[in-house]
Order: sequence, then structure tokens, then C-alpha cells
Amino acid sequence: MNAKRGLYSTWCWTCCAASTAFWGSAALAAGLFPGTGGFRETCMRRWAVDNLWLSRTRVRIDGCEHIDRTRPQIFVANHSGLHDILALAAHLPVPARWVAKKSLFAVPFMGWYMSRCGFVAIDRGNPREAARSLVDAAALLNGGANILAFPEGTRSRTGELGRFQSGAFALALKAGAPLVPVVIDGSNRVIAPKSLQVNPGTVIRIRIGSPIVIAGRDRSDKHRLMDEVYAVMSSLLAGVRHERVPGEESADPLNLWINGRGAASRDDYPVIEARARAERPRDSTTT
Repeated sequence: MNAKRGLYSTWCWTCCAASTAFWGSAALAAGLFPGTGGFRETCMRRWAVDNLWLSRTRVRIDGCEHIDRTRPQIFVANHSGLHDILALAAHLPVPARWVAKKSLFAVPFMGWYMSRCGFVAIDRGNPREAARSLVDAAALLNGGANILAFPEGTRSRTGELGRFQSGAFALALKAGAPLVPVVIDGSNRVIAPKSLQVNPGTVIRIRIGSPIVIAGRDRSDKHRLMDEVYAVMSSLLAGVRHERVPGEESADPLNLWINGRGAASRDDYPVIEARARAERPRDSTTT
């Protein structure tokens, strides 16, 4: 490991843990009092902003005009790295309750916060529990909350769009809430595959697509809806990737300090992603 990268990564993880403990504790303490939901959401946003800053991750977002602030929606996003959560928590302009795998709720501070704020835990290994989770999510939608889900069900280490699971689409058809496709490009490059090494200077781009109306569809349309959303998200993701600028990540001052000035002259995207493809398990983009 590059010694400078190791030093920076250790510092980054240590500070991220401290930030998580601080903001998680503040949110949990606020939860003891009624009427503090807005403050808890602020804590989560500040936590995400802090951790993005510590990893020197820059976020570009567009398409916010597609968000309807007057009614609940279901946001479905691709998932390729831990920084998907941070980028959306910091920059999605409306609060949302997340649908997340059950194991995350055991993570200190973050998991406790999720439990306290009514996020939806889903146990994909238990179909009965998973069905109950969808009922809980539908109740949140009916109560006016937005829902955010990762339909791939697992991270794609290379950033390629994986096969969808059906839960978010069954929820949309059950609740009648519009589906809003969201694509994220870049979060798989922040932390090197199979390691804890942090790559400073990464640019994450988020694009929010037009809502997909669910009214008039029935449960038999689930697979057709999945295919439709997959096609939309594939197109959006391809469009976002055309906005990449060669060298924009490796030219970051901290990246230059770690890798040297020669790194800024190369196109960093193919190098990092080719390494990820070579190292991924054969079935890493499917669920």
C-alpha cells in the first residue's frame, strides 16, 4: 500500500467514526423529546456532509425539478458503494425513509438512528419478514413519507447496473406512489475494492429522472414495470458518464500528494474501473 494513502485512509476512517458517533448521539438524544424529527434529519444530513468532506468526495446533482414536494414518492437508486448513502443523505432535497438490509440496523449509531427514525429493515432471507417490511413501508407512504430503496439489493463493485429485485416495485404498485429513478455514478471509486483505502478527489454525479406514474397499473404489471425502470436508469447512467472529465479526480491536491504529479495526466476512470472488474466476484452485479 502507498504509505501516504494508508496514512490518509486511517485518518479518514478515524474521523468518520468520530463524526458518526457525534451526530448519531445527537440524533438519538433529540429523539427522547417530541417534535424533534426535523433536527434528527439535520443530524443525518450533517453527518453525510462531514463524511463526504473527510473523503474529499465532490457531489454533482441534477434533476431535482422532478421531485414532487407535495406528495410521497418512491426513489429507486442504483448502488455501487458506501458513498451512495452519504451522497443521497447530503444532497437529496427532501427527507426520505430508507429501505435497508436488516444487518445495517445493528451498526452502532447509524443502525440505532435508523431504527429510532422508523427506517424499514428488510430481511431478504426471510420472505415472510420481507413481505411485512413492505407493509410497513406502504404505511409510511400513506402517512406522507418518501421512501428510498436500492432495487439491486446489493452493491455493484464496478458501478454497472445490476439485476433488480422486485420489492420496491411491489411496494409502488401496492401504494400507488410514483417511482422516481435515481442514478449515481462514482461512489464505487471512493473506496478501493476489497480494501479500506480511500481515493480522495472522487466526483459523484447524481441524476434524478422523471417520475413514473403508477396509477392505472395492477400487480400483474410488476415485471413490466421493473423492465421499464431498468431501461430508464440504464439510459440515465450512460448519460451521466458522458459528463466525466478525464483527470478531474486525480488532479485533486490530496490525490496529487498521495500519487504524485504524474497521476494527473492520466484518465483515472478506466484505470480504477478496470481494476474493479478484474477483482470482482463473478456474480457481484446480480442478486
